[in-house]
Amino acid sequence: MKTIVLMKQVPNRDAVLRINREGTWIEEGDLSYEANESDAYALEEALRLKEKHGGEVVICSMGPQRVKSMIKDGLARGADRAVHIVGDDLAHLPPLASASLIAEAIRDERPDLILAGLQSDDYGYAQTGVILAELLGLPHATIVIEIEKTGDALRVKRELESGWYQWSSIPLPALLTIQSGINQIRYATLKGIMAAKKKEIREVKPSIQNLGELVHQRVERVYAPQKSKQTQFLGNGDAKAAAAQLAEKLHAEVRVI
Repeated sequence: MKTIVLMKQVPNRDAVLRINREGTWIEEGDLSYEANESDAYALEEALRLKEKHGGEVVICSMGPQRVKSMIKDGLARGADRAVHIVGDDLAHLPPLASASLIAEAIRDERPDLILAGLQSDDYGYAQTGVILAELLGLPHATIVIEIEKTGDALRVKRELESGWYQWSSIPLPALLTIQSGINQIRYATLKGIMAAKKKEIREVKPSIQNLGELVHQRVERVYAPQKSKQTQFLGNGDAKAAAAQLAEKLHAEVRVI
């Protein structure tokens, strides 16, 4: 079974974030980077499926040359090879444009399964995976927390709202977006690090001529939330009136009751 894992490199969660001069994104010059959290869980799940059912695991990532450090770490953990869509500005593309480039790069791979993280830690759109499934004509499931392979199909457990779960049967080939915490991520071993040096990283240059036509959204402004205080006195000394007014505000304004 061939599994492709989509992985994105994002700013380290412990990094100090500063907004750039244009106010359109964070200042990236002094940032360190790491693999997107839910993508790392997707890779681990792909490796576990390979150990149970055989096949190969292929990492697909997009971005500048710095992305190769994340790719090599994934290869050291056990992935067999990688596809790197190379470009300096690709990390900031909206979901439709990103999914279109990925579809172009992996279409000839004909994978049995594509795994992606539920959402990215930087933009958090949670759309690229499902759009890619539509572009490739694949059935898909989101927020997956457990996978069982049965013949030519998958049985997957999805996390729903309010503590509910759902089991679904999906034929292969398929695409799944993986929830963080689905498994315990392994560390790269010294043997794996040495083996990764010999594994293939195929570079792909985007060839979609009308990529600009796929960009239907952009970030207008990034800013830090403004902190403010406001004090209101309720009831004018009457406890019952104050309680009634508080309940009304919690219901109508705050909407927590």
